[in-house]
Amino acid sequence: MGMTMTQKILADHAGLKSVKSGQLIMAKLDMVLGNDITTPVAIKEFRKIGLNKVFDVNKISIVPDHFTPNKDIKSAEQVKFIREFAREMGIVNFFEIGQMGVEHALLPEKGLVVCGDVVIGADSHTCTYGALGAFSTGIGSTDMAAGMATGEAWFKVPKAIKFVLEGKLSKWVSGKDVILHIIGMIGVDGALYKSMEFTGGGVAGLSMDDRFSMANMAIEAGGKNGIFPVDEKTIEYVKEHSTREFKIYEADEDAEYCEVYEIDLSKIKPTVAFPHLPENTKTVDKAGTVKIHQVVIGSCTNGRIEDMRSAAQILKGRKVHPDVRCIIIPATQKIWKQSMNEGLFDIFIEAGAAVSTPTCGPCLGGHMGILAKGERAVATTNRNFVGRMGHPESEVYLAGPAVAAASAVTGRISSPEDL
Repeated sequence: MGMTMTQKILADHAGLKSVKSGQLIMAKLDMVLGNDITTPVAIKEFRKIGLNKVFDVNKISIVPDHFTPNKDIKSAEQVKFIREFAREMGIVNFFEIGQMGVEHALLPEKGLVVCGDVVIGADSHTCTYGALGAFSTGIGSTDMAAGMATGEAWFKVPKAIKFVLEGKLSKWVSGKDVILHIIGMIGVDGALYKSMEFTGGGVAGLSMDDRFSMANMAIEAGGKNGIFPVDEKTIEYVKEHSTREFKIYEADEDAEYCEVYEIDLSKIKPTVAFPHLPENTKTVDKAGTVKIHQVVIGSCTNGRIEDMRSAAQILKGRKVHPDVRCIIIPATQKIWKQSMNEGLFDIFIEAGAAVSTPTCGPCLGGHMGILAKGERAVATTNRNFVGRMGHPESEVYLAGPAVAAASAVTGRISSPEDL
């Protein structure tokens, strides 16, 4: 029996000719990632090991992005703690205010992750880099500590689900709508500890930003990782952003999949995940009248340049509803600057929106957009659990940037077609 794309990457990094699902392996790591919440715990565990250096100063990335710019004394102390560690260890890839961005948008942009890599990150949305044809997955802070020390991590080789994508997306439909559709179809545990492998003729029509968004939310279906085949778009992106050598892996024709789903992209409509799970999806035309109070456009899922452009297309010449606070957060400094240079900020500000420096703040209810009791938000983020964005009696509705922007204008969940 042949191997899936994920299994081939893991086998190669474990120094094995082949692996099978369920097999326990030790694999070499190309990147270890942490943020301002998870890294302090990892550093404490690293100290317990008694080491005074990391395995490779170039293969660790630390990005304070969740509570930065620091919202209070505690968050400032946490970043100070990891900043001092990064300097002591000589870690090259430490990015904070002025250089920082939302970690999962920043690393690909910096060229720190390429096709065929094995990446672990002490953040569940590390699966984002599967868009580049890499195996990437979230781990705990203890595993981050071990990874920083040894450059290796153990894995149980996952089974795989194959998603065969055909057709082309309709106007105003993006990768966010596709992954919400899939999660609504299979549930939040539908891919539990499985590799979600996307393939088919429809992949070619998906932009890299679409793919990043889809791979990012594999974890919301319980997936161990999400991964896309490497094609011309992938190679163009990697060569534009990185000078590193990369390796392309392809699934064998006789690779084993526990399930296969065929999805016609042309039939997917703008989709919203209602509270309080990403699987609770409805197409916007069936959403009914849901009044909202806040819109957040940004995050590691939808803070990229295409998301900014999509929102601007909707907001141009229109005004944010007087009962709505619209917060727009480009995911990196580069995206922020590009948005500004393209005139998108003029559109956002004239519409009545606020534009923020890169941060994860609102997504996890950290800062920069906390919800009060009874308030509802449409967000391009990835989770809508109880209390995720603030008060436990607030509600978060997940959507793509087009729906989020349209909803900001109307004051209720809306499709761009409603405008």
